[in-house]
Amino acid sequence: MTPQEKEAVEGFRRDIVEPSMTSLMIVDFWAEWCGPCKALSPVLEKVAEDYAAKGVRLAKVDVDANKFIAAQFQVRSIPTVYAMFQGQLVADLSQARTEAQLRTMLDQILKQLPVQSEEAAAEAELEPLIAMAEQLLAEGDGERALSVFDQIGEMAPAHPAVAAGRARALLALGRTGEAEIALADLPDDVAKAPEVERARAAVSLAQEATPIEDLSSLAAQAATGDMDARYELAGGQMAANDRDAAAETLLAMIAEDREWNEGAARQRLLKLFEAVGLEDPWVSAQRRKLSAILFG
Repeated sequence: MTPQEKEAVEGFRRDIVEPSMTSLMIVDFWAEWCGPCKALSPVLEKVAEDYAAKGVRLAKVDVDANKFIAAQFQVRSIPTVYAMFQGQLVADLSQARTEAQLRTMLDQILKQLPVQSEEAAAEAELEPLIAMAEQLLAEGDGERALSVFDQIGEMAPAHPAVAAGRARALLALGRTGEAEIALADLPDDVAKAPEVERARAAVSLAQEATPIEDLSSLAAQAATGDMDARYELAGGQMAANDRDAAAETLLAMIAEDREWNEGAARQRLLKLFEAVGLEDPWVSAQRRKLSAILFG
């Protein structure tokens, strides 16, 4: 190895291999005379900048000035773009010539590797605070839960779990209109998050479910088979946070006439599932009951 080659290897180790121990390195092999390289360069730079908080960094290797390095990586044509992590090549990004293609590939890679990032560090800091607020909410202390979510929101205003939790805390306090507003102006990526969809379903249910002072009288009317009364009863039960009774009422309605009012009972039940959380064991149990009615 010549002194120049040794110097190139040391520079590559220092500037690319060592940072790859914690970051995902995009290694762009290029040359000044390469037109496609110049076309691709702004795409790589923009995506790398956008993904910096996720632990992604861009390194450029001029193949003319680093022939030995290019040969070691068997670079036969340019642009050649690799992803490197912990000193190992983990993906060939050369086929990603558009921003959308590159983002898709990076998202897939980042899901599989323990890349250190600002986002991951911030998430680790927020997790116990979010868990505390959720525990307060589960215990019925909406005021304190809202206070904690508000404090977390100052640190991470666009975090899906924080936005959703704050809306559910407002619902628990009977402030349905404020909960709806809280979910209205979120960024698109946050608005589509499962936690936010769940909170939005809960808001919709709260708007539909009117508190009823005398549920027993309404239950007596529903017992006569009056479907409108039964539907109203389910709404009252949901407003009283009695999801078991509401599900039982709606399931009985579906069993009797699943097409009543264009399937309103089933739609309300599915909305209740979404509000509770589709992964919740209670929802799984109720889904089995619904399946038995629909396909039994």
